[in-house]
Amino acid sequence: MSGFLRIVFQLSKSANVLGGVFLTLLMLITVADVFLRSLGRPIVGSFELVAFLGALVLGFSMPLTSWVRGHIYVDFLVLKLPPPARKVFHLFTRCLGIGLFFMIGWNLIKMGTDLHRSGEVSLTLQMPFHPIVYGVGICCFIQCLVLSGDVVKIFEGKYE
Repeated sequence: MSGFLRIVFQLSKSANVLGGVFLTLLMLITVADVFLRSLGRPIVGSFELVAFLGALVLGFSMPLTSWVRGHIYVDFLVLKLPPPARKVFHLFTRCLGIGLFFMIGWNLIKMGTDLHRSGEVSLTLQMPFHPIVYGVGICCFIQCLVLSGDVVKIFEGKYE
């Protein structure tokens, strides 16, 4: 199973690199817009670009953050449980997470398809919404793989 974990880790790392690129673009656009606004020449559509890039940054950084457990985790109650109960708790929550992120990803892909079919675009720049929605949906499926990797680690006794 270590091959599966290695593939999931590489997918998460690749998504995180893309998230970093999107974050860099977001910062560059914001700084350029603030600077150009002071000169009376704001970037048209900067609000839309920042919103799109913000969604991509959140989506693409989620899998690796979950992999390294970089999110907020309040475990003072869980640590009071005996190890077998802790294992059951972690399995239960990971399975719930897999179901949740699968449903979110599935619905985002459906929503992206609907947006693509309808041709819906942003107001100012006329940029299509569907690539952003597809990207975040794919990241939700990668998150499902990360949570599945956690399940594998729990069964192998390597989670905590």
